[in-house]
Amino acid sequence: MESTTELRVRYAETDAMGIVHHATYPVWMELGRSDFLRGLGQSYAEWEARGVRLVVNEIRVRFRSPARYDELVQVHTWLQETGRRRLVFAYRIERAGILLAEGESIHLVAGTDNRARVLPEDLLALVKNA
Repeated sequence: MESTTELRVRYAETDAMGIVHHATYPVWMELGRSDFLRGLGQSYAEWEARGVRLVVNEIRVRFRSPARYDELVQVHTWLQETGRRRLVFAYRIERAGILLAEGESIHLVAGTDNRARVLPEDLLALVKNA
């Protein structure tokens, strides 16, 4: 499954050159991740309420083309890897079919004490069927 999140570039997300600042892309990736999980039928807030957290272990972003203020961009999100202890999300950020950036985020499963855990069986099944 792939989800698509569309957003309009806000002025505050741009730098002095009028280009979206590189620090904005991980924020957009987080929006994509949240929408992806919501699309599976459970929000990340519901996961946290159950004591399940996805701790960011690594984020990679490869920039291809700039985005600018007021443009509509699409964040395509999918699960690249699923496991009991880690999930890898992949992203493709586009504007009207033009690749702006692509990347991955690696998340480790933890409990509310931030110690390593395994995904509960029902959540593992949910993401494996995505």
